[in-house]
Amino acid sequence: MGGVRRLLRVMLALALGFAALSVGWVLLYRVVPPPGTPLMLIRAVADGAGIGKDWVPLAAISPNLVRAVIASEDSGFCAHYGFDWNAIAGALEENAEGERLIGGSTISNQTAKNAFLWPDRSWLRKGVEAYFTLLVEGLWPKRRILEVYLNVIEWGDGLYGAEAASRRFFGKAAADLTRREAALMAVVLPNPRRWSPAAPTAYIARRAAVIERRMAVVAGDGLDGCAGS
Repeated sequence: MGGVRRLLRVMLALALGFAALSVGWVLLYRVVPPPGTPLMLIRAVADGAGIGKDWVPLAAISPNLVRAVIASEDSGFCAHYGFDWNAIAGALEENAEGERLIGGSTISNQTAKNAFLWPDRSWLRKGVEAYFTLLVEGLWPKRRILEVYLNVIEWGDGLYGAEAASRRFFGKAAADLTRREAALMAVVLPNPRRWSPAAPTAYIARRAAVIERRMAVVAGDGLDGCAGS
């Protein structure tokens, strides 16, 4: 019995330590730009890819790109608290029918995953991702979530963040992206190492046209309202 109590005390201490460290980490990134991400390190070590990134505040990123990623990735971003339950239900149905684990990721989920976690599709990683999503949603304003997301997301081999990607693909600052350029940038996010906004395939061009129409809905319905100052 004494051994069980000691084990429980150790487990409790570890849980409390993890909670304290994770909360402190998330609070730090609320005010400090993440210097890097686990994915950046993995790509650099495993693939020899460089790390091209230029942190800019959300105010220096075109509203077109904000609307494009909301239209493409998470139209309910400003209204939900980190989870899109309808998308999750649909993903669970697909997971039950096949072997490939997928999920209804929101921008908040993707921010938590990219800023704090390793790339993996296991249930363990998904569980930790959910925990960090709750922390991010509880401790950051929506503007900060978008700001971190648009600065750390992968846009190509060794290419991270809207500013570096915009300059690489279009030769301009992220603040100057047009509607079409922003739509092309958003469309390639599901597979940025295969697709390029600067050389879109016919499929990517068609998808970008769809995103442009959705961007008008996002603007008209105020679905990007939480991105305002």
